[in-house]
Amino acid sequence: MVEKPLHINPDADISELVLMPGDPLRAKYIADNFLDDPKLITNVRNMFGFTGIYKGKKITVMGSGMGMPSMGIYSFELFHFFNVQKIIRIGTCGALSPDAQLNEIILADSAYSESNFAYTYSNYDKDVVGVSKELNESIIAASNELNLRNLVHVGMLATTEVFGPYIDAERVINRIPKEYKPLGEEMETFALCHVANVLGRKATAMVTVTDSKYSDRVLSIEEREKSLDNMIKIALEAIIK
Repeated sequence: MVEKPLHINPDADISELVLMPGDPLRAKYIADNFLDDPKLITNVRNMFGFTGIYKGKKITVMGSGMGMPSMGIYSFELFHFFNVQKIIRIGTCGALSPDAQLNEIILADSAYSESNFAYTYSNYDKDVVGVSKELNESIIAASNELNLRNLVHVGMLATTEVFGPYIDAERVINRIPKEYKPLGEEMETFALCHVANVLGRKATAMVTVTDSKYSDRVLSIEEREKSLDNMIKIALEAIIK
């Protein structure tokens, strides 16, 4: 085991409470628009992390990159080297259920993947991992307080290794065991939650629906930025509870 992180500035001032969007520029957007006195604390490989203050609490917002390997690296380093206790992933997804509409939010209560990530990581041979119930309860409470509960759907996320729109995603979706009913498809949650579970930390994921198998419409870059604000507000309120 290496003694220092290889992908995060070893001297970074990182809070025990972390929000993780996939996009490092979204981390900058959150820091600039929602945190007081934000400071860039790491930019190794241009994966930006910022620490600032939200309602008197120190918060770090850091990108995870795309896919399970990238999320696995950054979440492990945050937990292992910086003693992070809680991570909420705040990302985007494609909806797999007509119940979750564009601009609405899916809160993961579990994550399914057919990948070998967990088996390679720790010989875990199951295809579903759990999330932090405590964090989920805080997220539901925050969404109620902000009058945004009607936007939040709770259910399973399917974490894939390939970006769905670039392949025959239906072929992959049809391989999901029938007893599972994922609401959305994305690429990071399974890895984050497995790493957290192995290390005894808390993690969950909220993802905003930007496209759906039940709609031909896809949110533009501008629409994504605006619609993600509701998710960001909920996550900030929840992480400090």
